[in-house]
Amino acid sequence: MRLEKCWFCSSTIYPGHGIQFVRNDAQIFRFCRSKCHKNFKMKRNPRKVKWTKVYRRLHGKDMTKDTTFEFERKRNRPERYDRNLTHDTLNAIKTITKVRAARADSHHKKRMKGKASKEQREAVKELDQSLHMIKAPSVLQKDKIPVKVSESKQEDKMQEN
Repeated sequence: MRLEKCWFCSSTIYPGHGIQFVRNDAQIFRFCRSKCHKNFKMKRNPRKVKWTKVYRRLHGKDMTKDTTFEFERKRNRPERYDRNLTHDTLNAIKTITKVRAARADSHHKKRMKGKASKEQREAVKELDQSLHMIKAPSVLQKDKIPVKVSESKQEDKMQEN
């Protein structure tokens, strides 16, 4: 089973899925969905479209340099079947998946490291700018109208309870 990559967004295309476009010079473009195909026809650059993998890698949002990507490389020469090798490969795939997930988590934590302090600075700045809209507590107390309750009504309520 051959898994292709989408020309536009670099996602995996499974057999029987996607669209294939062949240009006049016999170059083949494969697309995972109509969204990618339409963006290609509109001559959009995948490096400038925010949801593509190329954009995410160029702007540091996804990992680019990792040794686990070497295992995903396309190999065109067929390997002779060996049961032990297949068993070892399947076990290695599980460990590689775990390692890749851990590295992706650490990459995300590094990216989001300064976000909390940045949000706090932005909140303080917004508060400073719109301070005139917030009333001081002393102003709120002046607005309250004192309600006087006669002592006889309070005593009646106490006796009912």
